[in-house]
Amino acid sequence: MASPLRLEIHAMNRLLFSTIDEISQLLRSKEISPVEVVRAHLQQIQEQQPKLNAFVHIDAESALKQAEKAESAIVRGETRGGLHGIPLTIKSCIDVAGWPCPAGSLLRKEYVPNLDAPLVSRLKAAGAVLLGNTNTPEFLMAYETNNLVFGKTRNPWALTHSAGGSSGGEAAAIAAGCSMGGVGSDGGGSVRVPAHFCGIAGLKTTPGRVPATGHFPAGVGAISWIGVVGPMARTVADVRRLFEVMSGPDPGDALSAPVPSRKIEPEKLRGLRVGVLESDALGGRTPETQAAVEQAARLLSSAGFGVEKFRLEGLDRAIDLWWFFFGRVIGHLLKESIAGKEEYLSPIFREYLGVATLQPAASLNEFLEACARRDDLRADLIRQMQEVDILISPVSAGPAFLHGGGNYQSGTGYRDTMKYCQWLNLAGFPGLSVPLSQTQEGLPIGVQLIGKPFDEETILAAGELLEAGRGLWKAPVDMNN
Repeated sequence: MASPLRLEIHAMNRLLFSTIDEISQLLRSKEISPVEVVRAHLQQIQEQQPKLNAFVHIDAESALKQAEKAESAIVRGETRGGLHGIPLTIKSCIDVAGWPCPAGSLLRKEYVPNLDAPLVSRLKAAGAVLLGNTNTPEFLMAYETNNLVFGKTRNPWALTHSAGGSSGGEAAAIAAGCSMGGVGSDGGGSVRVPAHFCGIAGLKTTPGRVPATGHFPAGVGAISWIGVVGPMARTVADVRRLFEVMSGPDPGDALSAPVPSRKIEPEKLRGLRVGVLESDALGGRTPETQAAVEQAARLLSSAGFGVEKFRLEGLDRAIDLWWFFFGRVIGHLLKESIAGKEEYLSPIFREYLGVATLQPAASLNEFLEACARRDDLRADLIRQMQEVDILISPVSAGPAFLHGGGNYQSGTGYRDTMKYCQWLNLAGFPGLSVPLSQTQEGLPIGVQLIGKPFDEETILAAGELLEAGRGLWKAPVDMNN
């Protein structure tokens, strides 16, 4: 007979690590209440925050009030939407009215927005209960979450390792059962890399598919297609549900596109062409990373996809152009905005600026020429991808690194290990990180499913089949005993 303690832990894990669909069904059937679910997550936050440091702000009082309202609505036979009573979190660079939104910087420590970002309003309208917001590197410009305001966020699978960046706090919170899902942003892998490091799923959307209004730094001008916002959760089905709520046009987003959500039935996926991405521009990867890609190819083949190797030309130019915008252009813009305030900057952000601004600021002609080259290259990549429906690739060259193990220097730095993610931001393609396996040391390994612009639905559907072949999601070992 199981001990009372074991039963209590099992009940707690049921509340913390079930899927959104499972919890929603339990809420509708009144087997559990929104207050129980939110209290369980707040308790988990209280226990895990000292170890992980994933949160910037926790709004327990408001979350409990919202949970009580959600519970009353269920008693009356009413629900607000598909996320009714579901506890979520938000990356702390996205506006939530009344919450600090520091984006990891002392220079923004006192900033508190008055209005919700449109995606936040949509989540609330669907019934979500927002618990708090999560940690980032300063101004989001690193693949490790650490800053002078709140410190570093640790990986729940190995506290000595990075949770990734820039959505590292969000990924760590979700993986640790502190949140059922949430929202990150991605300018060069900042959703997908933390998801990969922490063993959850994350979607980098097509620019304009989910409005980035209310995000800092603002996505304006030709830079708007570099950075996007996207959902993160433990399963692809949960990511899909969040995406369906968040997506849709908004006048505040210059690239906003009125693309309706589509539902793809599993039988329509059979026979779709999957390419295992090959490119000399992407560099090496660890043997375990390569094994995960091969495993994903086998699983999709077994699910009825046609799988073959596929070479994509031009990714070397895409990666160089991505760095032109993300490094040289954005770096000089940020340098101007913080002039005279350098003493307040974190070391990780100083290091980015030092590398990004080695060359002089781009002239207007250089910038316009780069925009034209980007458009031509994007068109060429889309033409090449007419031969396949989905690409499989690594998310990065390896699993989570030790704290302080990443940098922007050449040779072993971010510009070498994160190429698998970066070219998508230049080209504006959607990419989905799906947890698949682990290293011998127990660190998660994800794979990346890449789709054509505005075709998130296909990679999400394929990701769900990939998960079905992989088996049930498992929590970090020390949190699931």
